[in-house]
Amino acid sequence: MKIKVLIAALLGLITVNAYAQKGELSNANEAYAKYDGLARANYTLAKPSLMEAKTSIDKATVHPKTSGLAQTYALRAAIYASLALKDTVEATSAVSYATAQEALKKAKELDTKNEFKQLEEHANLEMAQLQLNKGVKAYQEKKYDEAYKAFNAEQQLIPDDTTAMLYTAVSAANAKNYQAAISNYNKLLTTKYLAKEKIYADMPVLYLLNKDTTGAIKAASEGITAYPNNTSLRKQEIEVNLQAGQQNNLIEKIDAAIKNDPNNKALYYYQGITYSQIAEKIGKDLMKLKKAEKKAAGAKPGVKAVPNPQITKWSQERFDAFNKAGELYKKAIAIDANYFEALLNLGYVIITPAIDIYNDAQQLPVDKAKEYDATMAKATAQFELAKPYLLKAVELKPKSKEALQNLKTYYLGKKDTNNANATQKQIDALN
Repeated sequence: MKIKVLIAALLGLITVNAYAQKGELSNANEAYAKYDGLARANYTLAKPSLMEAKTSIDKATVHPKTSGLAQTYALRAAIYASLALKDTVEATSAVSYATAQEALKKAKELDTKNEFKQLEEHANLEMAQLQLNKGVKAYQEKKYDEAYKAFNAEQQLIPDDTTAMLYTAVSAANAKNYQAAISNYNKLLTTKYLAKEKIYADMPVLYLLNKDTTGAIKAASEGITAYPNNTSLRKQEIEVNLQAGQQNNLIEKIDAAIKNDPNNKALYYYQGITYSQIAEKIGKDLMKLKKAEKKAAGAKPGVKAVPNPQITKWSQERFDAFNKAGELYKKAIAIDANYFEALLNLGYVIITPAIDIYNDAQQLPVDKAKEYDATMAKATAQFELAKPYLLKAVELKPKSKEALQNLKTYYLGKKDTNNANATQKQIDALN
């Protein structure tokens, strides 16, 4: 009889102990649920519940009856993820984060039926929030490499989060990790992200910074294919191709488009921009050469400078490119007489050679009076060609700073001080 009583007592003790351990898991669950409900509103009130949940889950994790349960590790991951998120001390937060990572991995291995998927996802979100916070802080402190790593870690936790992709790409770009930036932008383009036009605008630049000209041209072309009416992307395609020395291919490409759609004013406009950019590029090279010539002449006093045929050649090529651009802008205007952008650019490509001729006249020595007068007459005639287009552009958009500045340049070239000053007042009023 005594033996039976002893066995009964022992069985009762084991049962109570098992229930006690099961109770720790239950208690951890209840305490964490209480914490999670309060945490968003008042962390100070919620914190004791989180610490109680931690204490209980630590006990449940080491007891044989609950140490092998998927629920234990799913709950442990969530609790420690919250501990890491709320801990302001980086070192201890990192320890809690590592514990959450390990627990989450084990929970997913044990939870073959996805019974605790919601809890696992919650842990994942808490960990992602921590990485987001770290990334934002690092970015604000201009620690772009740290920001990239944090946002990238967030993205690994939530692979479909377009914001994480964007932040990762932007941080990588600022950290000069261009390959990572390109990779993340490419991922973003495969999603339903709404601001893809901005991504297409950034991509060619990143490829060029990464010394990948082929990739830059391809990205610019893809942007135009996706958004054929985006003027900024079209201009960028032109600039990228010119920078890559592919102006002939670009001209052929737009010419082919014009043949297929001869009444498309925008195509003539874009081709005009192409020739305008070619002229500008020649102008930059010409300026460098002229500076070098001037410097060389100054180094040899008394030696008569010999005209450089390259300067003459490039000057003519620049003038021809501007003329070709002007012809194309006129074709665009013939389709739409109020095409402001084409009118603005047409005025510019006519007036810029006039400025070049005017400046050439100022460089003539005083004993070249006849040549000076002839050159100035040529400049005046060129300025006059621009006048109707400059006035029309201002008429269409009287508050366009670019249009007013072009018109002011015309008046200065014509030495019409009164109108130049009046136009300047209009520009000042805009500011």
